[in-house]
Amino acid sequence: MSRSARARRILTAALLAVTAAACTGNSGGKTGSDGASSAPPSEATGTRQAQGAQGAARQKPSWKPCPPPTTAQSGGGSSGGAPGPDWECATLHAPLDYAKPRSNGNTIDIALIRAKATDQAHRIGSLIFNFGGPGGSGVTTLPAFAADYENLRTRYDLVSFDPRGVGRSSGVTCLDDGQLDAYYAADATPAAPRQQKALVDRVTAYAAGCERRSGKVLPHVGTENAARDMDLMREVLGDAKLHYFGVSYGTELGGVYAHLFPDKVGRALFDGVVDPGADPLQSALGQAQGFQLALTNYLDACAQTSDNCPTEEQIRDLLRRLGEKPIPGAGGRELTRSLATSGIAQSLYSKDFWDYLTEGVEDAENGDGRLLLSLGDAMNGRGQDGRYSTLQSSLNAITCADFAQRYTAAEIEQRVPAFRKASPVFGDFMAWSLTQCTGWPVKGAWQTPDVSAKGSAPILVVGNTGDPATPYEGAKRMAQELGRGVAAVLTFRGEGHGAYDSGNACVKGAVDAYLLNGTVPETDKICS
Repeated sequence: MSRSARARRILTAALLAVTAAACTGNSGGKTGSDGASSAPPSEATGTRQAQGAQGAARQKPSWKPCPPPTTAQSGGGSSGGAPGPDWECATLHAPLDYAKPRSNGNTIDIALIRAKATDQAHRIGSLIFNFGGPGGSGVTTLPAFAADYENLRTRYDLVSFDPRGVGRSSGVTCLDDGQLDAYYAADATPAAPRQQKALVDRVTAYAAGCERRSGKVLPHVGTENAARDMDLMREVLGDAKLHYFGVSYGTELGGVYAHLFPDKVGRALFDGVVDPGADPLQSALGQAQGFQLALTNYLDACAQTSDNCPTEEQIRDLLRRLGEKPIPGAGGRELTRSLATSGIAQSLYSKDFWDYLTEGVEDAENGDGRLLLSLGDAMNGRGQDGRYSTLQSSLNAITCADFAQRYTAAEIEQRVPAFRKASPVFGDFMAWSLTQCTGWPVKGAWQTPDVSAKGSAPILVVGNTGDPATPYEGAKRMAQELGRGVAAVLTFRGEGHGAYDSGNACVKGAVDAYLLNGTVPETDKICS
């Protein structure tokens, strides 16, 4: 396979994988949108007369063959055509503001997708998926990974959605594509005061762009509203209980749902679990540690099988040199330190990407930045034609609507040494990502989410000991916060983000037995 063909394949695979990932938003490399591809008017914030939440539950979605993904959902040219005849799509009309469901008569349209159960005689109900981000398009991701869920489809209708503020559901946009190219390429690890000011100025201008382009929905894209949307889906789909498959940020969304509606929880799986007790600073620090652990595991494994592996020192030196002088990438663009760091982080989400990390670092050492640039673009939601999905802009909007914390440059600078200690490679990058909500026009709702769910049915919580994005400790914390007797914890001793799609037969067997038969694994079951 030629180098360019390999890069295209990596980009396509990575764009699909990143929608299932939870990443701390980044002031220089992990926030973005496609300003040129806002959702079409039929899918944007509606002006129908809202009938309140009760009236909305009586609606009957019109299921039709699915159209191809929009740029807002998948980035330009990255996901091909419509998902195929097994899939049908519809639009759910939800109150824009659940606190005032009749206010101004406004609704927001939520894009849905489903594939019906193959064994209708033994159908349990709908299984609703959220693949994380926050900001990933479920409408695009579910059919892309459907082969992994064929066993579950025997008894469930597989259902997913673009959460409010994402993709076709009034996806948040902030800057145009050219501006985003410059935004992500800019230095995200400032040292001198003037560099810190430049970073803060960029982030503040980004927030202002979000307000100009998407200000109407920004106050209403938080996780609590998304959880209420899921309960509306449950009712509209005709299910007495919500059966749920949440990955990464989707576990936080699931925890908030369980807190709000504990009596409506059916069979719920949380995989790649977010720590609900961590504030943004603690979360970023945990991710720095998680990515450093994943990098160490990659380097150790690579050294056992190849003589062509980089060292951590080489990677650190490469990033330092890219900070001083970028190298050629593709299409007239350069590989900068920020884009390379994003590309390296992207490659640690799955062991399937480890070979590409080895090759990408080697190429960059020889002055060819194309492969790491492709991986960095995947992290940022950039398609092959240079257009961006709403992945990272939606991530920012949801995160900043949820969390009340706003960190100054001075506060971050004080914490940089702790981040460097946690990760010599990713520490600075993760620390300065805390500028994510600087200048954001909407106040955050909480310090940390409440996921206590007394009275809920058992929830299966799966933690991966080698997970870079949602470190294993988050699974234990989620189980604790859900409350006594609610969570069963399954531990996977593996690598990559999440466990179910890792290919581990033990994990898949335990999860399928739970979701299909209601069999809760024994306490503290371990798969390796």
